[in-house]
Amino acid sequence: DRSRQRARELLERFELSEAADRPVKGYSGGMRRRLDLAGALVAEPPVLFLDEPTTGLDPRSRIELWSIIRELVASGTTLLLTTQYLEEADQLADDIVVVDHGSAIARGRSEELKAQVGGERIEATLADAAQLDAAHDALAVVAVGEVEVDREARHLVAPITGGAAVLTMALRELDARGVELSDIGLRRPTLDDVFLSLTGHRAEASDGGPGAGPPQEGSPSGSAQAPEGSR
Repeated sequence: DRSRQRARELLERFELSEAADRPVKGYSGGMRRRLDLAGALVAEPPVLFLDEPTTGLDPRSRIELWSIIRELVASGTTLLLTTQYLEEADQLADDIVVVDHGSAIARGRSEELKAQVGGERIEATLADAAQLDAAHDALAVVAVGEVEVDREARHLVAPITGGAAVLTMALRELDARGVELSDIGLRRPTLDDVFLSLTGHRAEASDGGPGAGPPQEGSPSGSAQAPEGSR
């Protein structure tokens, strides 16, 4: 019947056909998550709720599941995803609701939320604190705002626009003044920066996964709203 045919199609799609006759207790964590998702899709629902589908998975299994989620969205399924991984919300969600202690505190697309905490910035750490003033003057040439200086950490932060091209200009200015660097880089806001700005504390995932944090909601509870392919 249609259900059996659909089940076979999903097992093949999620690369579970070869393991179909094996006891589920012998499946890896990633295989079990794919099986759970396949089971939810047998009825071909137009809307699917996923509650922290990648929690506890290793990085490879997490990325594989992300790929499946993207395929579902591309096929027209609307997904509402609850996740405690900020990176996951950033990668997958079209619309994000940030939840802290049970209350929704912000909503928007990833780039919209990041824009609330500022734009690009150059961060530099010097080898010699005596060169901080020279470094400040160099970065002031390319900065679009005040250059912040932390003398104890020998660290400077300069807000910019223009990305890598402006970083190259900054390096030239620093080199012209003989400034010796320990580290320099172009930084862009992350959802973790957004969470910190909104709550005053960083997000922490229960299993210590990358980019973790209290639920981001893309629509469901404290988590990030997953991508929606049907809208």
